Amino acid sequence: MIPFVDLKAQYISVKDEVDAAVAQVLETTQFVLGKEVAAFEREFANYCNADYGIAVNTGTSALHLSLLAAGIGLGDEVITVPFTFVATAAAICYTGATPVFVDIDPVSYTIDVKQIESAITERTKAILPVHLYGQPADMEPIMAIARRHNLTVIEDAAQAHRSEYKGQRVGSIGDLGCFSFYPGKNLGAYGEGGMVVTNNPEYARTIQMYRDWGQEQRYHHVLKGYNYRMEGMQGAILRVKLRYLDRWTEARRANAALYDELLANLDVKTPVVMPYSHHVYHIYALRSPKRDWLQQQLNEQGIQTGIHYPIPVHLQPAYSDLGYKSGDFPHSEQAAKEVFSLPMYAELQSSQIDTVVNTLTSLLDGVKVA
Repeated sequence: MIPFVDLKAQYISVKDEVDAAVAQVLETTQFVLGKEVAAFEREFANYCNADYGIAVNTGTSALHLSLLAAGIGLGDEVITVPFTFVATAAAICYTGATPVFVDIDPVSYTIDVKQIESAITERTKAILPVHLYGQPADMEPIMAIARRHNLTVIEDAAQAHRSEYKGQRVGSIGDLGCFSFYPGKNLGAYGEGGMVVTNNPEYARTIQMYRDWGQEQRYHHVLKGYNYRMEGMQGAILRVKLRYLDRWTEARRANAALYDELLANLDVKTPVVMPYSHHVYHIYALRSPKRDWLQQQLNEQGIQTGIHYPIPVHLQPAYSDLGYKSGDFPHSEQAAKEVFSLPMYAELQSSQIDTVVNTLTSLLDGVKVA
């Protein structure tokens, strides 16, 4: 079997360092926040070319607290996309604000910047672009629109660690950048984790309080906060793994290049790298009207695949109250019917990629693989 993601292979490659880091946390007993988390905050912020990093327990929490720090609340609107993981919209709703969707660009799968301005109303307070699959949204026009309308830009960079837009690391382009360290991410914890990066000291201070019960100091609660703290072990593990992120990213990009080469003549759409983008391939997403059949056949041949995402948020039952209907965002809806993801991780071997592509080739040529 060729797994969609192989977390064990990565762990084995850094096992001694990770085990030592975990043991150190056990010795110090700094299990929540602590020195390891503080060091990781500094190192990851520096990696993103941002002034501040605030570690939290999930990427969803990073989004939630960024919105709160930006003053988003009841009655406000935040512009984003429906073709994303549900957490993007959920975090907006947590604040009492309303997600306002615009469609994606059908080539990049990120927000269609040409549709943003027409969605702005007097209640709009922020734009929340999603750097989907490891490719950044087109940030330059987004920032220009935001500045014209005095809007906050919060980057959902949950899938885009190390990605760049015109040479600038994502997360540090907008007012706030939000990352997830869910285990399958390009930089993944051994559990849950998230981070906000920003260059704004007031945002950083506010989020630091919000994540820890709104405390400015122990038992002095300035804000009505949350228990969104990162665990010490996750900070220690992520510090180890951050040192390998460049190497792992280049391995992903090499694997993607090999996929591109081998799939070039097949009747599937491979990822398009936009001219402004340094793509980091959290997901290697193909597109085909035969998606469901191909996925079933690949699975039967022992090749795991994924779908990110089969139902856009505006058509999810939980978000029916937003009032959208089928046909409102045709590019998002069509992508949801056709996109599927091949195995992609740094440890993926070229021989495994050959097997995936040979199987796909046989399927698309109508030949049953033995």
